[in-house]
Amino acid sequence: MRLIDLSLSASDEDRGAFLSELCESLEIDHACYALQDPFSGNVHGYATYPEEWKQLYGQRAYQHVDPTFTKAVRSVAPVDWSRFTSDSGFDTVFSAARDFGISSQGLSVPVRGPFGDIGLLTVTRDCGEREWQGLRRKIIGGLQSAAVNFHDSVMRSNTIAGLMRVPPLSSRECEILQWIAAGKSQQDVGDILSISPRTVEVHLRSAREKLGALTTPQAVGRAVRLALISPG
Repeated sequence: MRLIDLSLSASDEDRGAFLSELCESLEIDHACYALQDPFSGNVHGYATYPEEWKQLYGQRAYQHVDPTFTKAVRSVAPVDWSRFTSDSGFDTVFSAARDFGISSQGLSVPVRGPFGDIGLLTVTRDCGEREWQGLRRKIIGGLQSAAVNFHDSVMRSNTIAGLMRVPPLSSRECEILQWIAAGKSQQDVGDILSISPRTVEVHLRSAREKLGALTTPQAVGRAVRLALISPG
């Protein structure tokens, strides 16, 4: 699982700027957005953290042990970092983060998309516990909306489309896979769509190649997992 800083791409400068503006508007110190590729497991992200901390985080592969990512990304609701204080990985990461002025007080907001994609918006603020609790209640609604909107924006970008490898199936290929998922044979599908079984096979072969599948059942399974078709 590699960590890839998307803010290094000139085409993604606007998203980095959005996080900076989010910090200012919500009165938080730092914000980070991470997207985990469901196929490679790699983590792509943007962050307002100091460059030195981002480099150290990647060099030490903290993404493997940092519970504000590894555990929060499995949640369906926002997670306050206070839940991780007894986690050894949390201590490992934030004992180092303190040297860069980064607080261990924060919040992780997960977002789940239709293609098996999972995004995570995290924010941190160095302040007293009482002040943090008040701020968290104040900003949680805005953070959740920002997380969803940011994730949708990232998923629509050409950069992520290539990284996520979401196959561009044609409407006909999806239609045929949908009938196959429903239990129809190639002959049945040809009759239903008024095309020859050979044409059905041509479309299925194309779909298999795009989906990286060796067999039609594998292609159907991946198309379902990617929400390109519905389960049969």
